[in-house]
Amino acid sequence: MMPLLLGMIVFFGVHSLRIFAEDGPDRLIARLGESQFKLTYSALSLIGLLLIIFGYGQARADASLLWSPPAGLRHLAFLLVPAAFILVVSAYAPTGHIKAAVRHPMVLGVALWALAHLLVNGTDADLVLFGGFLAWALVDYASALRRTATGATQATAEKGLRGDIIAVAIGLVLSGAFLYGLHGWLFGVPLLG
Repeated sequence: MMPLLLGMIVFFGVHSLRIFAEDGPDRLIARLGESQFKLTYSALSLIGLLLIIFGYGQARADASLLWSPPAGLRHLAFLLVPAAFILVVSAYAPTGHIKAAVRHPMVLGVALWALAHLLVNGTDADLVLFGGFLAWALVDYASALRRTATGATQATAEKGLRGDIIAVAIGLVLSGAFLYGLHGWLFGVPLLG
């Protein structure tokens, strides 16, 4: 479990700079330079992610069952994950009604993804991984909303349907791909069958 915990500390630490110090990234960019900051940020993110993947695989092998999720929660997860994909895609799509309403769709998408997985997985390894992502996403989302309310984030762009159509289309295609084989191929856990 130690590699998983270490990976989460590194990954969330890098991704929490604005939570704990709103101008933290700006100060680091001023000190290191933009390209060195991006290189360091990317390298630490990748190291954290690789440790999470390796550590979760190890932790899953020795995991203890904490609870047995009811079968009905699987249906709820099948609704939450496509919504999460749509939110994550909308973060990168042109501004649409989804992005404008949610304001921080990537973080909210991560929260929905983590919640869906937490609902259907009941081991200690799952609780650490998905519970950790859910807790981080909720704290980050609240922090981002606070920054938005004080005007410290980007100005609002004009919204249109194009961004929503792109987010929904790509989000549903990705959901279908994961549902019909990609999840099993990548993670060894088929969703159907």
